[in-house]
Amino acid sequence: MLRPNFYVHPSLDRAGRYRRDTEWIARVTISEHTRILPVWQGRNLIVGPPEAPHVAMVPATEAWWRGAAAETVMLGIDGDVTYLAVDVSGIADPAADPVLAGFGSFLDLRAVGPLLPHEEGALLAYARGMVWWHSRHRFCGVCGSPTVSSDAGHRRDCTNPECRTQHFPRTDPAVIMLIHDGDRVLLGRQKAWPPGMHSVLAGFLEPGESLEDAVKREVLEEAGIRVDDVRYHSSQPWPFPQSLMVGFTGRAVTSDLQVDQDELESAAWFERDWLRRHADDESFRLPRRDSIARRLLEDWLADE
Repeated sequence: MLRPNFYVHPSLDRAGRYRRDTEWIARVTISEHTRILPVWQGRNLIVGPPEAPHVAMVPATEAWWRGAAAETVMLGIDGDVTYLAVDVSGIADPAADPVLAGFGSFLDLRAVGPLLPHEEGALLAYARGMVWWHSRHRFCGVCGSPTVSSDAGHRRDCTNPECRTQHFPRTDPAVIMLIHDGDRVLLGRQKAWPPGMHSVLAGFLEPGESLEDAVKREVLEEAGIRVDDVRYHSSQPWPFPQSLMVGFTGRAVTSDLQVDQDELESAAWFERDWLRRHADDESFRLPRRDSIARRLLEDWLADE
């Protein structure tokens, strides 16, 4: 069994059976066993020292959040604890809020995610993604009328009685692939990345395309390499803002690179032994530790 990637929470019961149970929802929103995960302008509430951060969970019995919440989403249940995501972006300055400031600071998950316990990071990613979706679907994409939240935050309904379109949270599938030719791996670099950072290639799925075909197409388009033996590895929700990264490995059947400069600043083959010996520096570094890109590379480097 593969170990879970970052931002994956295997033990979370998403409790879809309760999303339309208004009496159950009313009870959990005031229960002492319910915890609130506030999201402010795309940031999550964090507590603890910078080297060991943790999620800051607000008890649902703290009544202030009901007035501050722009949206509330029931995330699920783990053990006897129910988790709710709450959008508090309307608060002008959380650091000055007399109640909220006492619980922690709002930080970008991309900065602290690799340092969080996996289950906590997964909860925050889920909360961030759902709040982001609500903030961008306040109007119907069919008729333009306002929408309202339903199903405990997992659906938005058009308020126009002649339309009544139901809108659901969207996830954009993307393939990410480690391409090798045995003891070499293909890594690329984008201009916008931190100094020295290299990673495996990735790209979004196109309509009518299989995941395996997307792997082959993206590698050919970005690096000019033809690929065979495409195999599924694992997947990872990536809430920046709403992607699902589907990881694969593939074997290169050609080796001459033809880099698309609109997509990549550079691409090159790297020897397995060299990567094992090299320590990250400004000239070359591996992807961030919470990414499936790093997981793909670490598993390949560990393979004999």
